[in-house]
Amino acid sequence: MRIVRLRVCVAAIGMLAAQLVVSQLAWAQMPMEKHGSCPSGYHQSGNYCTPSSGSSLPALQKIGSCPSGYHQSGDYCLASSNSSKPAMPKSGSCPSGYHQSGDYCLKS
Repeated sequence: MRIVRLRVCVAAIGMLAAQLVVSQLAWAQMPMEKHGSCPSGYHQSGNYCTPSSGSSLPALQKIGSCPSGYHQSGDYCLASSNSSKPAMPKSGSCPSGYHQSGDYCLKS
């Protein structure tokens, strides 16, 4: 009985981890309004910077200093890896579950 429960728990953890990876990659694949030059891994399409492939890293418009886990690329902050946490430009105080990092709110 314990082995069955353990297998169910392991399977549930695996499914949650897969959902987290998919949800994090989903925010990475959004075209964004073009401001200056597009970041590495993106190309211009109309007035937008669009991911060039399914493996493009997340990018944010650069406003001041980039958040932890990101570096400057063109006029954007580009995630340093797929494990970089989601971030958004800071406006006032950061929402619950986020903390300030540079001029951004970074998911805790």
